[in-house]
Amino acid sequence: MSRERSMKSKISAGIGLVLFLLAALALSAIVGCAPLPDEPPATSAPSGSTWYELYFTTPKYPDKKEDHRGSIDDKLAAFISRAQKSVDMAIYQLDSASVVQALLDAKKRGATVRIATDIDILNDKDENPSFKDLQKVGIPVVGGNSNAIMHDKFVVVDNAAVWSGSWNFTENDTYRYNNNGIAIQSPELARNYTVTFEKMFTDKKFGAQRKPGGTTPRLTIAGVTVENYFSPEDDVADKIVARLKTAARTIDFMAFSFTDDAIGAVIRERAKAGVKVRGVFENTASETQFSEYPIMQKAGLDVWQDGNPYLMHHKVFIIDGKTVIFGSFNFSQNADTSNDENLLMIDDAGLAQAFIAEFERVYAQAKNPPKK
Repeated sequence: MSRERSMKSKISAGIGLVLFLLAALALSAIVGCAPLPDEPPATSAPSGSTWYELYFTTPKYPDKKEDHRGSIDDKLAAFISRAQKSVDMAIYQLDSASVVQALLDAKKRGATVRIATDIDILNDKDENPSFKDLQKVGIPVVGGNSNAIMHDKFVVVDNAAVWSGSWNFTENDTYRYNNNGIAIQSPELARNYTVTFEKMFTDKKFGAQRKPGGTTPRLTIAGVTVENYFSPEDDVADKIVARLKTAARTIDFMAFSFTDDAIGAVIRERAKAGVKVRGVFENTASETQFSEYPIMQKAGLDVWQDGNPYLMHHKVFIIDGKTVIFGSFNFSQNADTSNDENLLMIDDAGLAQAFIAEFERVYAQAKNPPKK
């Protein structure tokens, strides 16, 4: 079975060979509970929500190096800058200068900074310079999951707020790839992430070694229902399938990797029942023999390969315009049974509308990709 790391390596290698080695500028958008315009503003305040801030990268083609500033990386740096006591970070890839500097500054302020990452990334000289720089100043970095990948992308600040989403903390993920990130103010949700972080960082239990327990999967934040799951211990794919079965009107999705047959089957079933399905698959990943793309296409569903010349890295379902499923979790068996992953299911119409606006941009670009 193919692994997400292998897929990313092949994608990166392929991109490096093509003639259009240009990147796309990502403008960051902060959105709350109001619909987004076609091009999200870079610095507007969150609207209609007091407990979350949602961000999207918006890659443009071609890229200009001088425009690599003021995006989602700076938003995470600002999030980390709030830390007074602690910063716990579980991240697959890290090379963002502003994020690394924010971690260094947090340590200088006296906050305890701890990091968990993938063991192969930590041991790879091409991937590990930022981690090594942090270790040099006394910030501990623990690597794990030698059999699969530690694929999380989350940060917990002061046991009170959580950052999560699809975005790795790298320049490519920021300025070339379509991604999302969310900052949520909730000590209860932060506790879930801290419990899971401790299992990795302190207990050295990654992937299938980690046992369930200690988290609260169903929470209420500011009156909104939030479900929070971790892979592989929480049978995340089953939770996604169960929620998709409730779809009555629409399912919109964006998928970097979509190879899970059970998830694909329930989407086709709901489409037969009259649910309107639209989907965008990352172009390269959708061409593997395991992808659900050709199956859905053959079934006549409204699915497309993405139009980003680099990567469409979202992992998102939007159900009936009111529920969003998102996180680091690709829709694959590896994500479900082997990788370290996290997922959120949030029943909030405002959040869903923000994701729908992002979907519409990605969907439109899939139909009309930029000239190469």
